[in-house]
Amino acid sequence: MKKSIFMIAIFAITMFSSTEMLAQNFPKIDVSPMDAASFPENWRDSNKLVKVIYSRPQLKGRTLDKLAPKDKVWRTGANEAAEITFYKDVTFGDKAVKAGTYTLFTIPTDSDWTFILSNQKNVWGSYFYDKAEDVVRVTGKVTKSKDSIEAFSIVFEGEEESATMHLGWGSTIVSVPVKG
Repeated sequence: MKKSIFMIAIFAITMFSSTEMLAQNFPKIDVSPMDAASFPENWRDSNKLVKVIYSRPQLKGRTLDKLAPKDKVWRTGANEAAEITFYKDVTFGDKAVKAGTYTLFTIPTDSDWTFILSNQKNVWGSYFYDKAEDVVRVTGKVTKSKDSIEAFSIVFEGEEESATMHLGWGSTIVSVPVKG
């Protein structure tokens, strides 16, 4: 009987300590959490045209120019560079693009932004951006938002096989059409 109680106690201590060790390995919540935007937006519609996976940095009193510098290649979000998947052949901006997954980079300017689809995959930031891997470059139209957008966001709007992707941050909104 004493042996059984002793074994149960050892087992309980072992389970408690191993559970505690596992819990200590979980990282803190990312301050720029990952998000996804897709078109069509409805989760029940599995016949998607496009989906973007990106991280959402916050302004936190900083300027857009500080976080997405003008005239420099930007990862289009935070952490890993954004990835965009087209589920069928599309026209992105004014260029034909084959179905597939690409890394989405942008180059911000005052008047317009350049959208870059790259064959590079699993890229952290834009530190290792390689122009030789570009698939297409298109121009996005810049407009101003009446309200400030604290967290970088991507949304789609449209109908059937025709959508517009909008990137919004601070008072800037950049748009590019996507057509199936």
